[in-house]
Amino acid sequence: MNVLFQKKRKYATIPSTAAKHVVPEGLANKCPKCGAIQFSTELEKSLKVCTACGYHFMLNAAERILMTLDEGRLFEYDSDMISEDPLEYKGYPDKIKSAIEKSGLKDAVVTGEGTIGGFPVVIGVMSFEFFGGTLGSVVGEKIARAIESAAQKKYPLILFSTSGGARVQECIFSLMQMAKTSAALSKFHEQGGLFISVLTDPTYGGVTASFAMLGDYILAEPGTRIGFAGPTVIEQTIRQKVPENFQRAESNLKHGQLDKVVHRKDLKAMLAKIMDMHVSKEEAAYGR
Repeated sequence: MNVLFQKKRKYATIPSTAAKHVVPEGLANKCPKCGAIQFSTELEKSLKVCTACGYHFMLNAAERILMTLDEGRLFEYDSDMISEDPLEYKGYPDKIKSAIEKSGLKDAVVTGEGTIGGFPVVIGVMSFEFFGGTLGSVVGEKIARAIESAAQKKYPLILFSTSGGARVQECIFSLMQMAKTSAALSKFHEQGGLFISVLTDPTYGGVTASFAMLGDYILAEPGTRIGFAGPTVIEQTIRQKVPENFQRAESNLKHGQLDKVVHRKDLKAMLAKIMDMHVSKEEAAYGR
C-alpha cells in the first residue's frame, strides 16, 4: 500500500493589467445550472458547490478523497491494475492510454483505506473523468477486493459511485462484474459488514443495477441523476417526454429508492454519524 493524495494549497495568479478583461483559464468557473461566475478558489472553499443555486459540481477521485477522509489521506489498494484488451476491441488500448494521461488515474475507481471522523474504513471512489466512470474488469475486480478487505479487517465499507454504465469495449467481461461485486456484497452482508453506498452525479447502467443500490444505507448528493437507461433513451422508447425531475436524487428519494439526500458539506459528518451508530472506534480499530 502507498499513501495517496494529501492536501495541497493552491494559489490563484493575478492577471496582468494588459489582460484585465480576460478571465484566465482555470481562474473562474461558470455554474452550468444558474450561470453564476465564481472564482476557483471560492468554489474550492464551498466544496465545489455553487453558492448561488446549490448546484454540486462533479468531483474527480482525488477531490472526493481529500474532502472525505481525515487529512485527505488514503492508503491505496491495487494501484498497479490496468485494463487489458481481452476482446481485441479496435482502438480500445489507445482510449485507455488517453484516459490514463488525461485523468492521472489507472482506471475509473480508486480503492483503499483511511479514516472518517476517526473511524477506520475501506473506501472506493469512482471517477467519471476516466472513461465516463464505466464498469470494466479492473473496476469490478478492485471493488470486489475492497469488499473482501473490509470483511477481513471488519471495517465499514463506503463506495462513491458515478458511472455511465458498463464498458462496451469489454462486453461480457464488463457485465460479469455486476454479478461478482453483488456476490461479494452478499457475503459481506452475511458476515455482518456495514456498507454505505453514496451515489454522485451521474450514476447509470450496470453500476446502478449492481453494487450502487445494495447498500445498508443508500445516500445521494442533491441533483444526482440515477437510473439504468438515460432519459433520452427512455423518451425514444416510450415516445413521450419524461418529467423535469425524472431520475434526480430527490425523485428517487420520494419513491423510496434512497435513504437520504445529503448536501456535500454535510456528507462526511453523516458518514461518521452512521458509523457511530453501528460500531465504536475501538471495535473498528481492533477488528471487533
